[in-house]
Amino acid sequence: MGAAPYLLGKGKTDRGGLPQWRLRQLLVNSMTLDSLNRRFHSRFDLRPDQAEVAEIDATFRSGVEFRGTNLWVLIFAIFIASIGLNVNSTAVIIGAMLISPLMGPIMALGYGAGINDSALMRSSLFNLGLAALISLLVSTVYFWVSPLTLAHSELLARTTPSIWDVLIALFGGLAGVIGATRRIKSNLIPGVAIATALMPPLCTAGYGLAAGNLSYFWGAFYLFSINCVFIAMATLMMVRVMRLPSVKLLEDRSLIKRRTVIGLVVVMTMVPSLFLAINLVQKEWFDTNAARFVQQVLRAKTNVMVVSQEPDFHARQLRVNVVGDRLLDADIKAMELRLPEFGLDGAQLALTQSGQVMPDMNAVKRDLLNDFLQTNRADIAERDARIASLQGELQNLRQSVAAQLPLKDIYNEVRSQFPQALQVRVASGFRTEAEKVQAPSAPGGERPLLLVQLKLRGPLSAGEQERLRLGLRTRAGLTDLEDVRLEVSVLSPVKVAVGKKHAR
Repeated sequence: MGAAPYLLGKGKTDRGGLPQWRLRQLLVNSMTLDSLNRRFHSRFDLRPDQAEVAEIDATFRSGVEFRGTNLWVLIFAIFIASIGLNVNSTAVIIGAMLISPLMGPIMALGYGAGINDSALMRSSLFNLGLAALISLLVSTVYFWVSPLTLAHSELLARTTPSIWDVLIALFGGLAGVIGATRRIKSNLIPGVAIATALMPPLCTAGYGLAAGNLSYFWGAFYLFSINCVFIAMATLMMVRVMRLPSVKLLEDRSLIKRRTVIGLVVVMTMVPSLFLAINLVQKEWFDTNAARFVQQVLRAKTNVMVVSQEPDFHARQLRVNVVGDRLLDADIKAMELRLPEFGLDGAQLALTQSGQVMPDMNAVKRDLLNDFLQTNRADIAERDARIASLQGELQNLRQSVAAQLPLKDIYNEVRSQFPQALQVRVASGFRTEAEKVQAPSAPGGERPLLLVQLKLRGPLSAGEQERLRLGLRTRAGLTDLEDVRLEVSVLSPVKVAVGKKHAR
């Protein structure tokens, strides 16, 4: 056998007339494209970890019927979601999404459509309708008896669906089907349940029925319908992509009819969300432009303060409340002419102003200080009275300390003058006009009294006693001789004689 044409020497050509280097380049390019193609398919291939067909079929069919455990879990999830919406708790609502079994019949419906199993589709539709009916009844009864009737943000968020909810349901359904068809189950299904939020819209619809608000009911029920249709549609698409075997082959007429019905349901579900999405985007633009107008036009005015602003997209009106210097009609007219500059064509400016000048902050501070002093005047007076009382007590204490007599020094001096005295006692007190001696702790107003008691062996003459009293008065710093009381006692002769006998 001869060599291949592209293995000819340099400069030679094959039978088609192509040079050898060109053939080699084509071969290298072909090998590179094949390698990239294989790498791409291996990176995105879903087959390596896909479960067996029988296991996939059992997974989808196991969550269809609502009886026993599934039915009770559904009822409990309804109560949890209703309570979460009622108290505006995001964590509680997420918990209800996680335990809700509503994903089962929806994905089974799409799976049945993908494998042409009409019986599974009918069973899924029946159980899904039963679950929706039970959810509406239970949530309506709960909100009817609940004392909390205010519609919080978590509840209001489920009343205005848009095209973004369609996309969330579609991509969430795609992720859910991939997770349900794997050999090793992951946390995809709980994540899809949280993202698509099947249970909260049904409970919000129940709130609309209980409150008699049909706009809430239809908005929330439409969101639930979007989630159901596009999760089922995503399941159908993935079943076809993974080429799961069909139960039976349909005739061309039946196949066309089924595809037409599915297409109509999808279109009828999606079209209103497109209009709602357009309306939502226009409202966001209107609110943003209104905020820019207020910031750049009204807040730029000196001595004018914006208290509140309320853009109304449906009424094409911007309501603004201001305080400060009163704006003239010409100024307001000039502001209205600038509305088209901010994309607010056809909008009206409803300006409400108080007509008051900007307050003087120094005057405000003075008023606040006066109010504070007035409200605390009683406390301040009580503190002043307490301080005066404590000062009086301190003064009395100082006077009492100053009035105390130097008893120890007087005692030592008396003892030095009468070294042979058998007993010397020195005490202080107070005396009244009746000369009644009282305790040192007697109330103020009495005169101080010095009491000296001597017990001697021999008598002391009256003159000596008088001189002793004068000296004691001077030493104690007293002014009246009556303030000095001297008591002298003499030991009896019998006791003296006995004492002498013992001394011998």
